[in-house]
Amino acid sequence: MDELNRPTAGRLDARRCWALIVALIAACYAALALANEIRIHGARLERGDDGGYTLSADFELSLSDRLQDVLSEGVPLYFIIEFECYRPRWYWFDASVAKKKHQVRLSFHALTRTYRLSTGALHQSFNSAKEAVEALGTVRGWHVLEAGDLEPNTSYEVALRMMLDVDQLPKPFQVSALTNRDWTLSSNWERWGFATDAEGKIAQ
Repeated sequence: MDELNRPTAGRLDARRCWALIVALIAACYAALALANEIRIHGARLERGDDGGYTLSADFELSLSDRLQDVLSEGVPLYFIIEFECYRPRWYWFDASVAKKKHQVRLSFHALTRTYRLSTGALHQSFNSAKEAVEALGTVRGWHVLEAGDLEPNTSYEVALRMMLDVDQLPKPFQVSALTNRDWTLSSNWERWGFATDAEGKIAQ
């Protein structure tokens, strides 16, 4: 009887082995996907003194080894934050209320051994890439909606994302980015809805 059972047991062991291999491969791909994904936390709209609204959010991200190397070699990395607000319409396309784009440049200065974040004419310097990336992911008080953009007693939806702007890389790196996931760094669209009250303010 033992002899008869051995082939079956062998086949079961082989199946378990293959199942384990497949699970490990899937786990590796999942870990890679998470490593190249930006996650959004605590996104919210806050009303300002002028009647408009600002956006605050935290973006959790990390640079791949390849991006770290390129940055250390003096190649700046450009990140884009996109915000959209629209009014859903069941009878036609959604009505666009606002579209905003915010670009941040991350660079390394070999002479001072510091990392710099630049937005327009504003600059911040950091002693480490980790500190710079953490600051990059902290967005506070970004003006996205003007006073009067929102109508009273109306439902709206907003969408938010961050991504590495591959088009700003040197051409050879752009070609490499087409097939290499090390260059991929982006979030999914974070979406949520809200409604306004009789005064056109976001209802709490």
